[in-house]
Amino acid sequence: MADVVQHPLNNRFRSYLPVVVDIETAGFDAKKNPLLEIAAVIVEYDNNEQLVITEEHAAHIIPFEKSILDPAALKFTGIDPYNPFRMAVSEKEALDKIFKPIRAAIKRNKCTRAILVGHNPTFDITFLNAAIERTKIKRSPFHPFSSFDTATLGGLMYQQTVLAKIGKKAGLEWDAKQAHSALYDAQQTADIFCKIVNRWKHLESLDVADNNTSNETEALISTDK
Repeated sequence: MADVVQHPLNNRFRSYLPVVVDIETAGFDAKKNPLLEIAAVIVEYDNNEQLVITEEHAAHIIPFEKSILDPAALKFTGIDPYNPFRMAVSEKEALDKIFKPIRAAIKRNKCTRAILVGHNPTFDITFLNAAIERTKIKRSPFHPFSSFDTATLGGLMYQQTVLAKIGKKAGLEWDAKQAHSALYDAQQTADIFCKIVNRWKHLESLDVADNNTSNETEALISTDK
């Protein structure tokens, strides 16, 4: 990706760069249960000002010291935290790996910071903030509490709130075997987010066309009078 983009996103989301994040954990307590996987998918405009995926980044994470691993959560995700083939790294290394390209994308899109896009993102942003606090990272690229929720957007656009069902309504394929992998879920969420934003832009263009037609009709009526 070039340092300068033809259509930066700074004016589309109030100077925020949307970054799709998915996190897999070993429980539901952000203070006690560790992150096991994190994935971030960066979306940007293409030459036609259509939102598309441009970068994907992911890391497997070593549970932090004295963290608690919930067996039910591990069974649900199917993750073995201590499998050597995971090539897991510390929380600090994982966040540094994810944050570096996000900061670069913020800069080239002339944005002020990133905003987390997630499916029911309260969970992800809570765990992300807890990890940032533990690792003492001082300059997170993300807004600390604002986020975009594809469950809400999916309900608006596709009458569905479950990620897999939204994807199917949007014409995307869903592989249940890959689900609950942070990268796969982030990719699917990003595809859905892009489709919704691009579809909304199309609807806006139709509204503009309708308004122009109405104005022309009103002008003709005024002329006839």
